[in-house]
Amino acid sequence: MRTSVTVFERIEQESPAAITTLDKLDVQKAPGINLDDRLRMVPGFSLFRRNSSLTANPTTQGVSLRGLGSTGASRTLVLWDGVPLNDPFGGWIYWTRVPAEEIERAEVTRGATTSLFGDRTMSGSVALFTRPAEALRLSLGMEGGNLGTWQPSAGFSHSKGKLGVSGFFRALDTDGFLIVPSERAGKVDTPAGVRFVAGATKIDYATARQRVSLKLDILAEERANGTPLQTNSTSLGTLSGNYSIDFGAANLGLTGYHTREQYHQSFSTLAADRNSERLTSYQSVPSTAFGGGGYLKGKPGRINWTVGSDVQNVDGVSNETVITNGLPTGLRVGGGTQTQRGLFGQGDAKLGKLQLFFGSREQFAGRAGNFYQPSGGLAYGQGKWRARASAYRSFRAPTLNELYREFRAGTTTTQANADLRPEKLWAVETGLDYHAETFTVRAGGFYKEVTNLITNVTLSSSAAGIVRQRRNAASATVRGIEAEMEKRVKQLRFEASYLLADSRFATHERLPQVPKHQGSAQATWYRASATKYATLVTLGMRTTGLQFEDDRNTPAQLLPGYALLQLTARQELGRGLRATIAVENLAGRRILTGYTPFPQTGGPLMFRIGLRWDGRI
Repeated sequence: MRTSVTVFERIEQESPAAITTLDKLDVQKAPGINLDDRLRMVPGFSLFRRNSSLTANPTTQGVSLRGLGSTGASRTLVLWDGVPLNDPFGGWIYWTRVPAEEIERAEVTRGATTSLFGDRTMSGSVALFTRPAEALRLSLGMEGGNLGTWQPSAGFSHSKGKLGVSGFFRALDTDGFLIVPSERAGKVDTPAGVRFVAGATKIDYATARQRVSLKLDILAEERANGTPLQTNSTSLGTLSGNYSIDFGAANLGLTGYHTREQYHQSFSTLAADRNSERLTSYQSVPSTAFGGGGYLKGKPGRINWTVGSDVQNVDGVSNETVITNGLPTGLRVGGGTQTQRGLFGQGDAKLGKLQLFFGSREQFAGRAGNFYQPSGGLAYGQGKWRARASAYRSFRAPTLNELYREFRAGTTTTQANADLRPEKLWAVETGLDYHAETFTVRAGGFYKEVTNLITNVTLSSSAAGIVRQRRNAASATVRGIEAEMEKRVKQLRFEASYLLADSRFATHERLPQVPKHQGSAQATWYRASATKYATLVTLGMRTTGLQFEDDRNTPAQLLPGYALLQLTARQELGRGLRATIAVENLAGRRILTGYTPFPQTGGPLMFRIGLRWDGRI
């Protein structure tokens, strides 16, 4: 197994971690519009409140792995070509930025088994890699479906000699769907939808010893949040660069990035009969971030080593205008600056069939204090079998959003808390893997202890509304097992995964928004030959057990489990042209995603039909 730290392209280090690698075909055969829905087949991958980024408020798009949960802020680091996708102000992910059709590979690492990463890796990391530049390549696509959904897209690249240029354009407009039960909807309940435009341009220059890359990506999106007065919008851009040089005995890499973002959100209160609403506040949240790092990596051998340093600075402020009887009556301002620096080292040594791993990181997290993050592990291979074990510490500093920004969903208000302390975790895990030509099994177990876990604590609950505040819980534990299986029989491929994660506070209540059981299974038939155009059909299912909306595990806040069916079919038509059909929630099941305290529902049956041309010009 391998893990990656992308500084220019990637640093590969053998690892005792549990890693799921998705190639281009794996990503494309899942039916979701955005990448988060396609990654849900990975065991334990989930977003806050079960929602999809298609209709969810961006502030609820935090990523969780292995039942550790999230509060909108991710406990998982997401990298795109080596640059963090985590929002600088709040830690959530804008999945609309990433075009699934232009992703070459995705690597999901469960657990903070390496010291190469610092903040936001408590539950693991997701590394995304863009398709490399090819000579005179062009792609054009158009998809349409129910709910008034249209998605045009385009990609291009050209490489000649030492220079490569690539880029993409992607847009989406969907009316969305009601996020409350239709039979209980009032006059002000309207579909939650999104429209956005995203694009990126990348320039690469490479010689035998050196490589340079520059990339600019932008996003502009608008969202309707389920009523006429509840909306949000985001505009952001990131400029990043990477450089690497090979000295023979060692390799040096440098990276840097700068992100600017503007986020707007309006809030309202609804009448009990949901037939009227009143604007209560409007937020404007500008933020900027810059960061970078460098590493020195020794030449591969029996002993491998990597050392380096990184830094990140985030500046943001929440400006909230309070509205009373339609007029502005007050202003709440909160925000600040966060600066973190890290020094790290990671290595491994091979002793015959045994491989030992060791890592060390010192993180200087500003007002959150300093944190030492060691890691160690081993792996032993015998033929097709491989045993692995590791132990590590990790942490997450509270985001500016958790510290300073208040949030409202329905009649539930979540208050900020400027006194939050960083979360701290230590964990052990072990696993056994079997790899054969047509059959693969990976299984393992893990135990985690978290102190100062940041969660939304219920302060009061009444007919008038629910008030919660972000607070540090005393401690929590996560015990679990996970398993993945893949079997190939001629043109058929069967895959299945399962995660059991018993996540509880020290007082024995279950962590909110974390199911105990998650699983997925899918069967793919793929035919390709020199004389026939390729055909792909995938039928899949993903399941999630029951979970609680709140920290008190109130029976009225119980979210039942569910199972969803999904279908993808793709037919090559020749000369680079292919037709696709994708169906999510094939059986049209209703899913409860949360309570505000009014019940919230997930997506109905959604389908898309499209044409895409991808070839040389």
